[in-house]
Amino acid sequence: MTQKLVIIGAGMASGRVIEHLLDADPGAYDITLFNAEPRGNYNRIMLSPVLSGEKTYEEIVTHSDAWYAERGITCRFGEHVVKIDPEMKVVEGENGHVPYDKLVIATGSAPFIIPVPGHDLPGVISYRDLDDTNAMIEAAAKGGKAVVIGGGLLGLEAAAGLKERGMEVTVLHLMGHLMERQLDEAAGYLLRKDLEARGITVKTQASTKAILGEDRARAVLLDSGETLGADLVVMAVGIRPETRLATDAHLDVARGIEVNAQMQTSHPDIYAVGECVEFDGHLFGLVAPLYDQAKVLADSLLDQPNAFVVKELATKLKVTGCDLFSAGDFAEGETRDDIVFRDPARGIYKRLVIEEDRLVGAVMYGDTADGSWFFGLIKDGTDIEEMRETLIFGPAFQGGASADPLSAVAALPPEAEICGCNGVCKGQITSAIERGATDLGAIRATTKASASCGTCTGLVEQLLAVTLGDGYAAPQAQPICGCTHHTHEDVRRLIKSQELKSQAAVWQELGWTTANGCHICRPAVNYYLLADWPLEYQDDPQSRFVNERKHANIQKDGTFSVVPRMWGGITTPDELRAIADAADKYDVPTVKVTGGQRIDLLGVRGEDLPGIWSDLNRAGLVSGHAYSKGLRTVKTCVGTDHCRFGTQDSTGLGIKLEKHLWGSWTPHKLKLAVSGCPRNCAEATCKDIGVICVDSGYEIHVGGAAGMEIKGTELLCKVATEEEAIEVISAMTQIYRENAKYLDRIYKWLAKVGLDWVKTQIVDDLENRKALAARFELSQSVYRKDPWAEHAQDRTTRAQYAPLANLTLEAAE
Repeated sequence: MTQKLVIIGAGMASGRVIEHLLDADPGAYDITLFNAEPRGNYNRIMLSPVLSGEKTYEEIVTHSDAWYAERGITCRFGEHVVKIDPEMKVVEGENGHVPYDKLVIATGSAPFIIPVPGHDLPGVISYRDLDDTNAMIEAAAKGGKAVVIGGGLLGLEAAAGLKERGMEVTVLHLMGHLMERQLDEAAGYLLRKDLEARGITVKTQASTKAILGEDRARAVLLDSGETLGADLVVMAVGIRPETRLATDAHLDVARGIEVNAQMQTSHPDIYAVGECVEFDGHLFGLVAPLYDQAKVLADSLLDQPNAFVVKELATKLKVTGCDLFSAGDFAEGETRDDIVFRDPARGIYKRLVIEEDRLVGAVMYGDTADGSWFFGLIKDGTDIEEMRETLIFGPAFQGGASADPLSAVAALPPEAEICGCNGVCKGQITSAIERGATDLGAIRATTKASASCGTCTGLVEQLLAVTLGDGYAAPQAQPICGCTHHTHEDVRRLIKSQELKSQAAVWQELGWTTANGCHICRPAVNYYLLADWPLEYQDDPQSRFVNERKHANIQKDGTFSVVPRMWGGITTPDELRAIADAADKYDVPTVKVTGGQRIDLLGVRGEDLPGIWSDLNRAGLVSGHAYSKGLRTVKTCVGTDHCRFGTQDSTGLGIKLEKHLWGSWTPHKLKLAVSGCPRNCAEATCKDIGVICVDSGYEIHVGGAAGMEIKGTELLCKVATEEEAIEVISAMTQIYRENAKYLDRIYKWLAKVGLDWVKTQIVDDLENRKALAARFELSQSVYRKDPWAEHAQDRTTRAQYAPLANLTLEAAE
C-alpha cells in the first residue's frame, strides 16, 4: 500500500533522498514536497558561478518542474510550512494542511546575522540561496562599493563574484587569517595574497560595530573606528541549523534536530536530513555527508537496514581560482611534527602533520594534486615511517632515493632560470664562476643573481659548490635557526624589500621549513616586523620571552619582580607611600633600590600582578619595562638644580628623554644616562647612549657597556640645545632599531657597521636624522603606552594571571 510522504525542504539532501526512493521502489510513497523558495532543487554549490556570471540559474537546476511532474510528485513551492502536528500526523502549510504517514524535515540552515545596529537596513543581505544571489547581481549592476562581512568560503566566493561584476570589494574577517577553520596561517596568507592581487581588499581582525545609514546601508563602522563606504553589505559569517518547525513540534533539538543513525528524530514517523540535523554531536555543512545521510534515510523509509556513520572528511576547495586542500587535524601539538614545503615563486605551500608515524593532517595551497593520496593516508592511518623523507613530494616519489639538491642543480640545463627577479640563468652564473667569481658577493656583482629578493640565494650557492667543488668556501654567516637558511641580516633586508608585514608572509615568502617558526626565530621576526611596520603589524605576545609576556621579571622561585618607572630617578612621597602600601598589601618579601635609580619589589606572586599594577597605577606609577628589550632607564644626576658643578639641567633632560623613549622596543635592552657635568656622576659613559652636559651644550656618546663586557662609550657628536640632543638620540635609537640584529646591544652593532657610518647617517645628513626621528615618533604613537594598565583593566587578560588550581591545597586535602 502506498504511503504518504511529506518532505519539507527541496534542497540537495532531500533531492537525493527522492532519487534513491524512486530508484529503489517508485510506488512506495505518494510524495508531497514543500519548499519556501518558489522553485525546486538546484545545485547550491554552484551559486558562486551564477553570481560571477560564469553560469546561469538554468544550468544549475538539478530537478526541473518537468522532472517532478513526470514522477508524480506534488510540489508546493513558494509555500511556507506553518506547523507540524505529530499527533495528528499533519503538516500545515500556508495554503492548507497535508496528512502524512512519514515526514522528512530537510529545512537546511539559516544564515547567521550579526545583530549590530543597522543589520536590518535595506542593502544588507545574506548569501544563502538564489534570491540572495539575484539581489547581489542586481546591486552589482549599479556598481559602487561592497563590504563582505566574513572571510569564510561563502564570503570569499561572494567577494570574488561581486568583484567580477565590477564592484569595489572589501572583505572583513574577525579572525587573524582567512578560512581559519580550513587553513593554517601560512595557507591563509597565500589566499589573502591571491585575493588582494585580484583587487579585493582584505581586512582581518576586523570587528563590525555598526552598519550606518538612514534609508539604506551607506557604510560599515568597525570597532577600530574606521568607516568603510558601502552600497551593499553582504553578511556571510556562518550558518545555523533551521530547527524552528522541529522545536515547535516538541522534537528533541540541540544545536540541530537530533537524529539517530537511521536519521529518525525523537518521533518514530518523523525523520530529518541535511544541514538541519545533529548526529552524535556533529553538525554538517559539506555535501558529502549529506548525500550519505540521504541514502541512509531512503533505506530507512523503505525498512532497509542501514546506518549513518560520520566519516573523516577532506576539504578540497577552489576559492575564486585558488586551489586549497585541507584534511584531518592540522593543529600543532607537543607530540606532533611538521613537514613543510614552500615554493615562494610559484605560491605553493604544503604542510603535513605527523604523529607517531601516522599522517594526521594536511594543508596544501597552490598545488593540491596529491591531496587525495594524502587524504587516503590519513583516513587509513597508514604507517609512513619508511617514506617519511620523501612524503611531502607525494606518491610519485615513493620508493625512490632521497633527493640530493646538489645533484638536482647539476642536472639543470644551462638555460634553466635561477634568478627570476633578474632573469639570470644557470649558464650565465657558471660562466661568471669560470671567469673568477668564486663567492656569492662576486656572483651578485657580476650577474645580479640573488641580488633582489634573495630567494634564489641557496640555488646560487649550490651552483658555486657544484662548479668549484672543494674550492668553494661556504659563507660563514649563520642562519637565524634551523627553520631557515637566511641570516638575521637577510631577513631584515627581505622584510623591507618585499614589504612582508606578517609572520605568515615571512614564513611563506622566505621559504621557512617549519610551519610557524621556533622559539629562536619567532621573537626575532616579531621584533623585525614591529620595528619596520609599526602601523601595519600587530605585536604577537606569543612570540616574546616569558618576562615580556608577563610584563615582569620571573625569579628563580617562580615569583616576579615588579619595578615601577621613576622618570629620571625622581619620585615623590606619594609614590613612595604607594609602593610601601603595595609591598605591605601583597606581602612583598624584598624591596630593593636598583642601580637604575628606582625601586624593585621582589617576590610578587603571579596571581597578584594585575592587582599590584592596578594599585600602583592609581598612584600614577607605570611599568618600568625592567623586563623588556626596550628602554629601561635614563639615569641622571641632580644637575643645576642642586649641584654646584652642574652645567645644564641634566635631571630635566633625563625626564624628557625617558618620557620620549618610554615603551619603545629595541633589538636589546637600552639604557641611557645624563650627567650634568664631566664629573659624570650618572655614569653616562658606560651606557648604550649617554649625555655629558658641558657649558656649551651636550656631548652625546654611544656604545658603552657595563655588564658581562665592559666598554666605554664613543663620542657621536656635540649639540647646543636640548631639542637637538633629543632629536639626535631619537635618530640614534631608530637607526639601531632599523638595522641591528635582534639581541645585539648597541656596542655590538656598532662594531659591525662602524661609528663612522652612523655619523654619516645622523651627524652629517640632517635630513636623514630628521627622517629617522620622525619614524621613531611614528612607532612611538603605537607603543608609548603602559602595558600594566592594559592588563590590569582588561578582565579577560587579568584572568590569565589567576592560578589554574591550588595543587598544594588539593594535595593536603
